[in-house]
Amino acid sequence: MNALLAVVCGVLGLAVGSFLNVVIHRVPRKESVVAPRSRCPQCDHPVSARDNIPIVSWLLLRGKCRQCGASISIRYPLVELATAALFVAGALRFGASWDLPAYLVLFASLLAISAIDLELYIIPNRIVYPTIAIALPLLAMAAAAQHRWEPLQHALIGGAGAWTVLFVAHVASGGRGMGFGDVRLAFILGLFLGWLDPYPYGHVFLGLFLGFALGSIVGLTLMGLRLRTRKDHIPFGPFLAGGTVVAIFVGSPILTAYFGR
Repeated sequence: MNALLAVVCGVLGLAVGSFLNVVIHRVPRKESVVAPRSRCPQCDHPVSARDNIPIVSWLLLRGKCRQCGASISIRYPLVELATAALFVAGALRFGASWDLPAYLVLFASLLAISAIDLELYIIPNRIVYPTIAIALPLLAMAAAAQHRWEPLQHALIGGAGAWTVLFVAHVASGGRGMGFGDVRLAFILGLFLGWLDPYPYGHVFLGLFLGFALGSIVGLTLMGLRLRTRKDHIPFGPFLAGGTVVAIFVGSPILTAYFGR
């Protein structure tokens, strides 16, 4: 059953990943993600259905537009592949549970946010707020369906706690080291990490710790290689997202080993 669910989620992930590429391109430009249909950014020719098959079309076209020959960024198949991988991992992690739909929404949102933040150093509200609006009802539905309201309580407290921690860091840095988009993102991360917690919000603190640790390691490495200086801005959203994903999939064994139970 889990194998079949993983296959279904993998195929769904490829389709969602294709849509995320539209989101990543259009949301920062404040364009509709629904219409018009996808077009080549160079020649403006509409992308045909046969050229819009996730991963396969990019490979067959050798990463170039069929009409004008302009290069198509490798980001497109990578986003599709990453979405499928996360959806499969989510299916194996949560199984056919009421939790799964909410976490698939989270993974899709984190991928879009990370790609945009890496390229443009922004975390769009047009992704953050819809994610919250979708996630809260899905988690409430999961709590009601399973007659377990404690995880929802943990989720709300975890969201508020993560938001507070990042808000304090934002104020302490004067807004230079951490933007307010990271603060808004922290609420989403705390919400989903708090939902998992059999420990007193251990997943929330672990996810944030891993995010800060990843950001620090990459930042110091880039400075050591002289690719960045202390004055250069490094997007923090992808590291928060990465720490959260790690905590979701391997947080329980880490916390079990730490607490010794």
